[in-house]
This record gives sequence, C-alpha cells and structure tokens, in this order.
Amino acid sequence: MKPASEKPAFAIGIDLGTTHCALSYLDLSQEGGRAIEQAVLLIPQLTGVGTVEEKPLLPSFLYLPNAQEFPAGSLALPWEKDAADVVGEFARSHGSKVPARLVSSAKSWLCHAGVDRSSPLLPWQAPADVAKVSPLAASARYLAHLRGAWDHGHTAARGKGGQALAAQEVVITVPASFDPAARDLTMQAAGQAGLPNVTLLEEPQAALYAWLESAGESFRKHVGVGDVILVVDVGGGTSDFSLIAVTEKDGEVQLTRVAVGDHILLGGDNMDLALAHTLNQRLVAEGKKLDQWQFNSLAFGCRQGKEELFNRPKLTKIPITVPSRGSALIGGTLRTELTREDAERVLVDGFFPKTPVTELPQTARRTGLAQMALPYAQDAGITRHLAAFLARQARAMADAPDAPVKVEGRAFIHPTAVLFNGGVFKAGLFKERVVAVLNEWLAADGGQPVKVLPGEDLDLAVARGAAYYGWVRRGHGLRIRGGTARAYYIGVESAMPAVPGFEPPVKALCVAPFGMEEGTQADIPPQEFGLVVGEATRFRFFASSVRREDKPGDMVEDVAGNDELEELAPIETALTADARGVGQLVPVNLQAAVTEVGTLELRCVEKGGTGRWKLELNVRMKE
Repeated sequence: MKPASEKPAFAIGIDLGTTHCALSYLDLSQEGGRAIEQAVLLIPQLTGVGTVEEKPLLPSFLYLPNAQEFPAGSLALPWEKDAADVVGEFARSHGSKVPARLVSSAKSWLCHAGVDRSSPLLPWQAPADVAKVSPLAASARYLAHLRGAWDHGHTAARGKGGQALAAQEVVITVPASFDPAARDLTMQAAGQAGLPNVTLLEEPQAALYAWLESAGESFRKHVGVGDVILVVDVGGGTSDFSLIAVTEKDGEVQLTRVAVGDHILLGGDNMDLALAHTLNQRLVAEGKKLDQWQFNSLAFGCRQGKEELFNRPKLTKIPITVPSRGSALIGGTLRTELTREDAERVLVDGFFPKTPVTELPQTARRTGLAQMALPYAQDAGITRHLAAFLARQARAMADAPDAPVKVEGRAFIHPTAVLFNGGVFKAGLFKERVVAVLNEWLAADGGQPVKVLPGEDLDLAVARGAAYYGWVRRGHGLRIRGGTARAYYIGVESAMPAVPGFEPPVKALCVAPFGMEEGTQADIPPQEFGLVVGEATRFRFFASSVRREDKPGDMVEDVAGNDELEELAPIETALTADARGVGQLVPVNLQAAVTEVGTLELRCVEKGGTGRWKLELNVRMKE
C-alpha cells in the first residue's frame, strides 16, 4: 500500500470486461493544466506456445492446462517465468479447441447471486480432473496479468523510476447494473491481484468521460442544459443502459446520472451463438452432426467471421472450418461459410428488431427443473429491453416531482442524444438500427430525433474514460454526479403470533435512498429493531431502480409480489455475541453508509451499549 504522502504519477483506467480487458493511463504531472498525455498500454501476452506479443486488448479468458500439455517454460511471461496457466489471446484461441479447460465469462459469474462466487466452479461443468477456479479468482488473475504487464514496463531499468501499478490512481470499471455485492467482489479481486487502493466507476459513465475528454470544451456544441443523454453499452456479455441529464446549478453546467437499467446478460457472446446455431442447422441438413466440442469451435469461428465481415464492408462471405476429433484430421474437417446476408439477417433483425415502444421483453414459461447456469436474458431483442427501460423510468420519474428529467405524460423518457459503447457497435449497422428504432418511437410520441454523439474507439473508450476520471477526481474537468443508482432496503420480519402454515410477512426498510452520494452516511430514524447475535443468521436485502422518493426509515409493508423490488444476495453470518447469550436479541439503531468506492455498509449500533456491528452485502463473516 502506498504511503498517504506519496502522490501517484499516473491515473490508470482498467476496463475489466466480459470478453476483454484494457488499460489506459494518463500522466498526472500536468496537475495544473489540461491532461492531454493519455496512452493505452500494449499488454504482453501469449499468442502461441513460447510466443509473446504486445496487444492493446487482453482477452478475458483463462486456460488451465494439464501438467503435461506444454513443455516446461513455454508459458513464460516476461515477468512470470514459471506461469502455470494462460491468460489472453492464446487462452482464447487454444481454449476453443479444449473448452473443458477454458474459463470464460468470469465477470458474468461474478455478479450471479445464485452461486457462491468465491468457490471453484469454473470452467462450468468441467470434468472432475480439471482443477477449477472461482469467478473471484479468475477476475483477480486478469488484474494480476495487467499489474505484471504494467510493472514490467515501468521499472527503473526502463527509466520509469519503478512506478508500480499499486502506487497509482487506479480506477476499475464495472457495469452500472452491478449491485453492491458484485462491486465489492470486484474490490476483493483487485486486492487479491495486489491492488489494494482502487476506485470503481460505472462503464457507461466511463464511456461518457472518454467522450468528454475527446471533445474538450467543444462538448457544449453537442449537448446543452435540458438534454438527456442515453448511453447504450452492448459488450461481449451484457447490455447496459444509462440516462445522464445535462442540468445547470449556479450558472454551471452539471451532468447527473439519473437512471441505470437492470443487469441484462445479453451481448456479443449471444450473437456468436446465434450464428453458430444458424450454420449448425445448415450442416445438419447436409447430414453432418456436430458434438458439443465441435459446436464450441464453430461458435469461435463465427465470432472471428462476424468481426471480419463487419470490419471489411466489401467482403460478402467468409469460410468457417470445424476441425474433426478423429484421427483423419484433414479429411474429417467440416467446412461451411458465413455470409454477410446471414450476419445481417440473424443479428440485426434478431437482436435489434423494429418494434413499438410498447412491446416489452418476452419471458418464456419455465420448466419445473432447470439446469444451473448463468441467468441469461430470455428475450434476445435488445431494443425491447431498451423500450422497457425507458418506459419504466418514465413511470418512476412521473411520481418524483424533483426528478431532473420531466416526462410530462410521455409514454417513455425521450433521450435527446445517444452515445454508443461496446465492441458490438463496431458494426455500424447496429448503431443505425438502434437510432432508427429510437427515432420511430420519438416521432410516434411527439418527440424530436436523437443526436448521435461521436464516439471513441469502442474497444478502448471505457479504459480511457476511467483514466480520465482519475484525473477528474483530483479536481479537474466536469464530474458526473448521481450517487447510488438504486434505493436499498433490508428485510424486516413482521412481529405476529404463530399461525400454522403461514409465514410472517417480510417488510423492506429503506436504508439508502436513490442517489445517495459516495462517502456519505444516513441515520435511519430510531425504531425498535432487535439484532440476533451469536448464531447463524440470514439477512435479506432488496433494491429498487424506480422507488425514487423513499427516504431512510421508510417501510415497504410487504415485499411478496412487489415488482418494484429486486431481492439481492443475502448475507449469512454469525455476529459476535461477546458476553451476551447466544441468540440474544440486542436492541440497535441503524446507520447506512455508501463508501468512496460505491459499496454499501449497514451499521448496527447497540442502544445504550457499546456493541457495534457492520454488514456488507457480500460479506460472509463479521468484520
């Protein structure tokens, strides 16, 4: 940990993405003026056995080889000569051939409340002979690779004065829809990677910071007071929506994040699978049946083919090969092709359908028994999810007289500008479709067409924006305000006599209101609460992105069937009893705090005593 008196030399932005990671840095030596010297780290990584190359992106893939798979030393990195696993480009390409040993989508698992994210469960459903890792450990491994790459390139031998990454102003990005538990797990991953002092930033905000840094003072030519900026962020694994209002206070322009969407597991990975299923149907019609191993290889080929087609507009088709698993590798190779017509038909119409704003995401009827896996979105229509977000937030703000966006009876919030982010939008036709759909909705509801803000490099914007935010945190530039994107509640069991076959209803006590700023705390008005100490206890937490008027101490009478509340991962812990009896109820007052890094703490203070306990939404033990 760096001494408090030591000033960092760089602001570091890290995009810890579902499909790739990136690191951008900004020289803080120009503290008195405009920061302009920003760069992207070229990350050394294995691209083949014994081959290390520098690339601006680090694919978020971890390959876990068996002990005899590679010669000793062939996985060495410049800073890690005895590496036992593989991170990055070679992990992704080689792992597509051995998927049982490939860890992917660790970020999606990191926010999955239905599993223990600290337990070794990846690769998901791998055979028993594969030593698995936890989503937390995999995320830490990617960050450790970035730390090693930075430290290797900034040693005294290279004239950089030994400026280790841990000594810099480090900002790591997370989806806006990450709940406090997922945010705190990200902090834990950073700590395990040797980065004890980091700040978290929402990815859509990072994208807007990148745009602000690029535009400079000319940003006022694109947006002004009264504008509502919609950030549409579709990456490899998630679709993320945010609304940022341009307001004015005391004559100064302000940016306020006013809403974020739900966590939607829907992105580029789904698109690759959709193309793979399309080509697989064609192969089946030709009498060629693929096993799971070959299908995974087909999906990997579709990802590469999709990117090639969209990067080369004149290309009409690209060959796709699927290797055989038999002895006759050449003769057994299956060949097909991905055409531009395939890609545009399946992806544009399938993922960005033209629908009315009233058409919401469809939910398929579930079977009684389902395989445990990631909670993917059941509806692939990203535009339908966007419609649901804009309509739901309009209803919420209509009931909030102080909301910075006035809806005035509109069917949905009318964005005036849109900023695209995420690698999916490197295909310009996806952006064109979203703009066309938005403008159709706006025209039907009496609105004006949206302005499209010129974006940065879609692969690197989030990392660059995070680095720029590190500079903004030091008192420069324009800061996006907004606080927490949700209101948070703790479950309180109602007191009532025992009734056979009837459980007491659970109320939800508001402990942190919508928009509560980082680094602040809120005292819940005194009420009679009893805290169970000395035995295993389960605390239930809830969140709402639409209840904007609830204040600390407000009670939602019954959470059952309340679609405005989303239940979060519970805390299961045993609070220390000290000299008290096991299972004793201790009368307490409650206090909530949002830390500087955006995690939520609930503090329980004993009435008339010295007992103090703290709960965090993902902690499994007492502090």
